[in-house]
Amino acid sequence: MGAAHGRGVGGVGGGRAAEVAEVAAEAEAAGAAGMAKSHGENGPRAPAAGGNLSGTRESLAPGPDAAAADELSSLGSDSEANGFAERRIDKFGFIVGSQGAEGALEEVPLEVLRQRESKWLDMLNNWDKWMAKKHKKIRLRCQKGIPPSLRGRAWQYLSGGKVKLQQNPGKFDELDMSPGDPKWLDVIERDLHRQFPFHEMFVSRGGHGQQDLFRVLKAYTLYRPEEGYCQAQAPIAAVLLMHMPAEQAFWCLVQICEKYLPGYYSEKLEAIQLDGEILFSLLQKVSPVAHKHLSQQKIDPLLYMTEWFMCAFSRTLPWSSVLRVWDMFFCEGVKIIFRVGLVLLKHALGSPEKLKACQGQYETIERLRSLSPKIMQEAFLVQEVVELPVTERQIEREHLIQLRRWQDTRDAPLPGSKGKYKPPKQVQKEQRKQAKASGQRDKPPTPSQAKVAAAAGDACPPRDVPPKDPVYQDPQDSAPQDSAYHCSQESLTSQESEDTYL
Repeated sequence: MGAAHGRGVGGVGGGRAAEVAEVAAEAEAAGAAGMAKSHGENGPRAPAAGGNLSGTRESLAPGPDAAAADELSSLGSDSEANGFAERRIDKFGFIVGSQGAEGALEEVPLEVLRQRESKWLDMLNNWDKWMAKKHKKIRLRCQKGIPPSLRGRAWQYLSGGKVKLQQNPGKFDELDMSPGDPKWLDVIERDLHRQFPFHEMFVSRGGHGQQDLFRVLKAYTLYRPEEGYCQAQAPIAAVLLMHMPAEQAFWCLVQICEKYLPGYYSEKLEAIQLDGEILFSLLQKVSPVAHKHLSQQKIDPLLYMTEWFMCAFSRTLPWSSVLRVWDMFFCEGVKIIFRVGLVLLKHALGSPEKLKACQGQYETIERLRSLSPKIMQEAFLVQEVVELPVTERQIEREHLIQLRRWQDTRDAPLPGSKGKYKPPKQVQKEQRKQAKASGQRDKPPTPSQAKVAAAAGDACPPRDVPPKDPVYQDPQDSAPQDSAYHCSQESLTSQESEDTYL
């Protein structure tokens, strides 16, 4: 859906360029077709012409062009074999001339970039204090964009992956050394070459990038064997690996799957179906014209938002926009994914003029698959997302409405839903209290506090039970505790760290 990054190549030479581009397009089409899982009777209301959401979560039919796609993925050894060492790489790691590579970008002045790096280093080295007292400032800095040199480290702190790793020392190595389930290993291996094949990390079959991607995805199937592997996890893990080592990427993937987007990668896609209904209802407030058109065409949200949400727009937006969206996503949670989806729908279908070329289902779906570069441009998109008049409380309210409808129509709770919904004020009060407590860890206890601690004994939770320390929430916008809402509840505080992954 949209231009997948690294899915084409230019300048390879003569007929070879056309052949490589054609094979890349076929590889993308095969990956997109297998992204969604079988929906059964809860499937789309109307199939879109040319769009197929059928398939199973564990298999992707290689098709007649699988051998050609395999040949494509073996064109180089990382970026050094078969002439790729002579090719230019853009600042994101994509081969210049491929669809993942970007042209001229607005560069942040070097002086401004250095100032931002200094501010982020101060935040990361004093994370507990910042989390306890300056949440709003963290959010504003994430909206401005995290400096590239610190992005990987910042994502670990924001997501709670850093804390998760500290709570589970040696766990990834243990999973990495385990053999794994052959059922999942075969499918993972078949998917490796489809993930950003024109990024320098993943250009070579068997290269270090594909090896690390295999390790991370295999480890997750062992960490959560009841869930196994879903194809949409592969691009998520690949983006993480572009910014951090395999162990850190694994724990960030765990946080995304369990805290930010729980239920998205389950066998029946219950959570993504629910969020599709939430997105469609919110669209009525944001763009009545787009909402009316999609309703008249009977186009189910799953037909256009499944890949957007499950891959967190990593296969849809230009790469600079992907990174800015992820910066905000790790800080503010799934509401950013909703806002991005609403902005794209509003600007793609939100006026009668734009709908003149979308008279049927097929034309509408094609419009959403081939979005205008203007509306995906980094500065425009981020500004629209930040200014979109959809509050977190509105999303909460719509979530509760759709959750009740889900339970009434299916006579069953949404799988993965935890606990009872708490009103926003109560949640915010608890989060503030926990944040303040986190910021006071280093203060010596009073005699009365020492007695209480001694009486309580060791209060540390078991390794497999994460503490419920707060993620940042704006005072005006707080999220419900129901996990279907997908906000991280993992602790974001951590010990001061000097390691910066560049």
